[in-house]
Amino acid sequence: MDLPVIQADGNPSGMVAVDETVFGVPFKEPLVHQVVTAYLAGGRAGTSAQKNRSRVRGGGRKPFRQKGTGSARAGTIRSPLWRGGGTIFAASTRSYAQKVNRKAYRVALRSILSELVRQDRLRLCDAIELDEPRTRLLIALLKQLDVVDKRRIFLVTAEHHESLALACRNVVGVNASEVAHIDPVSLIDHDTVILTSAALKKLESSLQ
Repeated sequence: MDLPVIQADGNPSGMVAVDETVFGVPFKEPLVHQVVTAYLAGGRAGTSAQKNRSRVRGGGRKPFRQKGTGSARAGTIRSPLWRGGGTIFAASTRSYAQKVNRKAYRVALRSILSELVRQDRLRLCDAIELDEPRTRLLIALLKQLDVVDKRRIFLVTAEHHESLALACRNVVGVNASEVAHIDPVSLIDHDTVILTSAALKKLESSLQ
Protein backbone atom coordinates (compact mmCIF):
# COMPACT_ATOMS: atom_id res chain seq x y z
CA MET A 1 0.00 0.00 0.00
CA ASP A 2 1.50 3.32 -1.13
CA LEU A 3 0.66 6.82 0.06
CA PRO A 4 1.82 10.15 -1.40
CA VAL A 5 4.39 12.23 0.48
CA ILE A 6 4.79 15.99 0.21
CA GLN A 7 7.65 18.28 1.14
CA ALA A 8 7.37 21.13 3.62
CA ASP A 9 7.00 23.56 0.70
CA GLY A 10 3.96 21.66 -0.57
CA ASN A 11 5.63 20.02 -3.57
CA PRO A 12 5.21 16.26 -4.03
CA SER A 13 8.09 14.16 -2.80
CA GLY A 14 7.01 10.79 -4.15
CA MET A 15 5.27 7.73 -2.76
CA VAL A 16 6.02 5.70 0.34
CA ALA A 17 5.01 2.13 1.10
CA VAL A 18 3.06 1.87 4.35
CA ASP A 19 2.07 -1.16 6.37
CA GLU A 20 -1.38 -2.31 5.25
CA THR A 21 -2.01 -3.88 8.66
CA VAL A 22 -1.83 -0.36 10.12
CA PHE A 23 -3.36 1.82 7.40
CA GLY A 24 -5.58 -0.63 5.51
CA VAL A 25 -7.77 -2.41 8.05
CA PRO A 26 -11.59 -2.18 8.31
CA PHE A 27 -13.15 0.39 10.61
CA LYS A 28 -14.38 -1.28 13.81
CA GLU A 29 -16.84 1.24 15.16
CA PRO A 30 -17.89 -0.65 18.35
CA LEU A 31 -14.26 -1.10 19.42
CA VAL A 32 -13.37 2.51 18.60
CA HIS A 33 -16.38 3.68 20.60
CA GLN A 34 -15.30 1.57 23.57
CA VAL A 35 -11.72 2.85 23.48
CA VAL A 36 -12.73 6.50 23.04
CA THR A 37 -15.27 6.25 25.86
CA ALA A 38 -12.66 4.70 28.16
CA TYR A 39 -10.10 7.37 27.23
CA LEU A 40 -12.51 10.22 27.97
CA ALA A 41 -13.65 8.56 31.19
CA GLY A 42 -10.04 8.31 32.35
CA GLY A 43 -9.71 12.07 32.05
CA ARG A 44 -12.54 12.77 34.48
CA ALA A 45 -11.41 14.15 37.84
CA GLY A 46 -13.94 12.26 39.94
CA THR A 47 -13.46 14.71 42.82
CA SER A 48 -17.11 15.63 43.42
CA ALA A 49 -18.00 15.18 47.09
CA GLN A 50 -21.08 15.83 49.22
CA LYS A 51 -21.93 14.95 52.81
CA ASN A 52 -24.49 12.32 53.63
CA ARG A 53 -26.21 12.13 57.00
CA SER A 54 -23.29 10.30 58.60
CA ARG A 55 -20.74 12.92 57.51
CA VAL A 56 -22.58 16.07 58.56
CA ARG A 57 -21.36 17.37 61.91
CA GLY A 58 -23.75 17.11 64.86
CA GLY A 59 -27.04 15.30 65.26
CA GLY A 60 -25.76 12.75 67.72
CA ARG A 61 -28.71 12.86 70.08
CA LYS A 62 -32.42 12.53 69.49
CA PRO A 63 -33.83 16.09 69.08
CA PHE A 64 -37.06 15.39 71.04
CA ARG A 65 -38.87 12.48 72.59
CA GLN A 66 -40.49 9.83 70.44
CA LYS A 67 -44.11 10.43 71.45
CA GLY A 68 -46.33 13.16 72.77
CA THR A 69 -45.10 16.18 70.84
CA GLY A 70 -47.40 15.93 67.84
CA SER A 71 -44.43 16.08 65.47
CA ALA A 72 -43.17 13.29 63.30
CA ARG A 73 -40.62 11.13 65.06
CA ALA A 74 -36.99 12.10 64.49
CA GLY A 75 -33.73 10.51 65.53
CA THR A 76 -31.28 13.17 64.40
CA ILE A 77 -31.26 16.79 63.27
CA ARG A 78 -28.98 15.80 60.37
CA SER A 79 -31.63 13.76 58.58
CA PRO A 80 -31.84 14.62 54.86
CA LEU A 81 -35.39 15.77 55.53
CA TRP A 82 -34.18 18.53 57.81
CA ARG A 83 -32.64 21.86 56.89
CA GLY A 84 -28.88 21.52 57.39
CA GLY A 85 -29.09 17.76 57.10
CA GLY A 86 -27.11 15.50 54.84
CA THR A 87 -27.71 14.79 51.16
CA ILE A 88 -29.76 11.67 50.46
CA PHE A 89 -27.65 10.24 47.61
CA ALA A 90 -24.43 12.12 48.29
CA ALA A 91 -21.78 12.16 45.57
CA SER A 92 -18.41 10.83 46.64
CA THR A 93 -14.94 10.77 45.12
CA ARG A 94 -14.51 7.94 42.66
CA SER A 95 -12.44 6.78 39.73
CA TYR A 96 -14.10 6.64 36.32
CA ALA A 97 -11.22 4.67 34.79
CA GLN A 98 -12.16 1.81 32.49
CA LYS A 99 -9.80 -1.02 31.63
CA VAL A 100 -8.90 -1.44 27.97
CA ASN A 101 -6.54 -4.20 26.90
CA ARG A 102 -3.38 -3.04 25.16
CA LYS A 103 -4.13 -5.20 22.13
CA ALA A 104 -7.63 -3.72 21.78
CA TYR A 105 -6.21 -0.20 22.10
CA ARG A 106 -3.74 -0.82 19.28
CA VAL A 107 -6.43 -2.35 17.06
CA ALA A 108 -8.58 0.74 17.63
CA LEU A 109 -5.69 3.05 16.68
CA ARG A 110 -5.05 1.06 13.50
CA SER A 111 -8.75 1.22 12.69
CA ILE A 112 -8.83 5.01 13.16
CA LEU A 113 -5.69 5.56 11.06
CA SER A 114 -7.10 3.41 8.25
CA GLU A 115 -10.33 5.37 8.27
CA LEU A 116 -8.38 8.64 8.11
CA VAL A 117 -6.65 7.36 4.98
CA ARG A 118 -9.96 6.37 3.39
CA GLN A 119 -11.43 9.80 4.17
CA ASP A 120 -8.33 11.56 2.80
CA ARG A 121 -7.71 13.20 6.17
CA LEU A 122 -4.19 11.79 6.68
CA ARG A 123 -1.23 13.40 4.94
CA LEU A 124 2.45 12.51 4.97
CA CYS A 125 5.19 15.12 4.99
CA ASP A 126 8.97 14.74 4.81
CA ALA A 127 9.56 16.96 7.84
CA ILE A 128 7.87 19.68 9.87
CA GLU A 129 10.20 22.11 11.59
CA LEU A 130 10.20 25.74 12.67
CA ASP A 131 13.40 27.66 13.34
CA GLU A 132 11.58 30.00 15.74
CA PRO A 133 8.32 29.76 17.70
CA ARG A 134 6.61 32.36 15.50
CA THR A 135 2.95 32.32 14.51
CA ARG A 136 3.67 33.78 11.07
CA LEU A 137 6.13 30.97 10.35
CA LEU A 138 3.53 28.37 11.29
CA ILE A 139 0.84 30.03 9.15
CA ALA A 140 3.26 30.14 6.22
CA LEU A 141 4.00 26.44 6.70
CA LEU A 142 0.28 25.56 6.76
CA LYS A 143 -0.27 27.57 3.57
CA GLN A 144 2.53 25.69 1.85
CA LEU A 145 0.99 22.39 2.96
CA ASP A 146 -2.39 23.60 1.62
CA VAL A 147 -4.23 22.97 4.91
CA VAL A 148 -4.62 26.51 6.21
CA ASP A 149 -8.35 26.42 5.37
CA LYS A 150 -8.95 23.39 7.60
CA ARG A 151 -10.62 24.10 10.93
CA ARG A 152 -8.63 21.61 13.02
CA ILE A 153 -5.12 20.43 12.13
CA PHE A 154 -2.98 17.90 14.00
CA LEU A 155 0.78 17.92 13.37
CA VAL A 156 2.54 14.73 14.47
CA THR A 157 6.33 14.59 14.65
CA ALA A 158 8.76 11.87 15.70
CA GLU A 159 10.22 13.94 18.54
CA HIS A 160 9.04 16.92 20.55
CA HIS A 161 9.75 20.25 18.81
CA GLU A 162 9.51 23.12 21.26
CA SER A 163 9.28 25.83 18.59
CA LEU A 164 6.43 24.04 16.82
CA ALA A 165 4.55 23.39 20.06
CA LEU A 166 4.84 27.03 21.16
CA ALA A 167 3.76 28.37 17.77
CA CYS A 168 0.66 26.14 17.74
CA ARG A 169 -0.52 27.63 21.04
CA ASN A 170 -1.33 30.90 19.32
CA VAL A 171 -3.34 29.39 16.43
CA VAL A 172 -6.85 28.18 17.19
CA GLY A 173 -7.50 24.63 16.00
CA VAL A 174 -3.86 23.74 15.33
CA ASN A 175 -2.16 21.27 17.65
CA ALA A 176 1.17 19.46 17.61
CA SER A 177 2.34 16.31 19.36
CA GLU A 178 5.11 13.79 19.19
CA VAL A 179 4.00 10.42 17.89
CA ALA A 180 4.48 8.69 21.26
CA HIS A 181 1.75 10.84 22.81
CA ILE A 182 -1.02 10.59 20.21
CA ASP A 183 -4.38 9.27 21.35
CA PRO A 184 -7.63 8.14 19.65
CA VAL A 185 -9.56 11.30 20.51
CA SER A 186 -6.94 13.63 19.02
CA LEU A 187 -6.87 11.64 15.77
CA ILE A 188 -10.66 11.66 15.43
CA ASP A 189 -11.15 15.23 16.57
CA HIS A 190 -9.06 16.88 13.83
CA ASP A 191 -10.02 17.45 10.21
CA THR A 192 -6.49 16.79 8.95
CA VAL A 193 -3.64 14.80 10.50
CA ILE A 194 -0.15 15.42 9.12
CA LEU A 195 2.51 12.80 9.87
CA THR A 196 6.21 13.28 9.25
CA SER A 197 8.15 10.46 7.62
CA ALA A 198 10.08 9.79 10.82
CA ALA A 199 6.86 9.73 12.84
CA LEU A 200 5.37 7.28 10.33
CA LYS A 201 8.16 4.78 10.93
CA LYS A 202 7.80 5.05 14.70
CA LEU A 203 4.04 4.70 14.49
CA GLU A 204 4.21 1.60 12.32
CA SER A 205 6.76 -0.09 14.59
CA SER A 206 4.67 0.61 17.70
CA LEU A 207 1.42 -0.70 16.19
CA GLN A 208 2.74 -3.86 14.55
